[in-house]
Amino acid sequence: MQIIELSNTWTVIIDIIVWGFFHLGISWLTLKMPIRWFEKNSFLYSIQAWEQGGQFWQKHFRVKKWKSVVPDGAKLFKQGFEKRELSKKDRSFLVTFILESRRAELTHWLCIPPAILFFLWNPPWAGWIMIAYAVLVNVPIIILQRYNRARLERVVKMM
Repeated sequence: MQIIELSNTWTVIIDIIVWGFFHLGISWLTLKMPIRWFEKNSFLYSIQAWEQGGQFWQKHFRVKKWKSVVPDGAKLFKQGFEKRELSKKDRSFLVTFILESRRAELTHWLCIPPAILFFLWNPPWAGWIMIAYAVLVNVPIIILQRYNRARLERVVKMM
């Protein structure tokens, strides 16, 4: 329910600033979480049987076709772990990559719920656009993390 009335110009400006705040703020907060928090293969992170070791994502979403255009958010922060490509192939690095993909997945899950707040200063139709934006920007990255992690976990198990 819209409780703050703003001009269209100010609404757009506030939307951009608030999204920037949420994206960067949530990314920074999850980056500060100790890596050990991602070691437990909780329900959120565990690859489910229906994901078929990542093949579900390739079959239904053609991940290989678009994954190269997804920007790596790690470049925004000096401490970020770049996940664009495997720079090493030893077990230790692959395990770190898996843990960092869990961090990335959590980051993008957490970036979706703030969309609800946009109803406070946007008309309802624009609030729904903000929800669509949150889903369209974050879900593909979640899919990409799950796709890559399923494949990496299989490789690590074979090592």
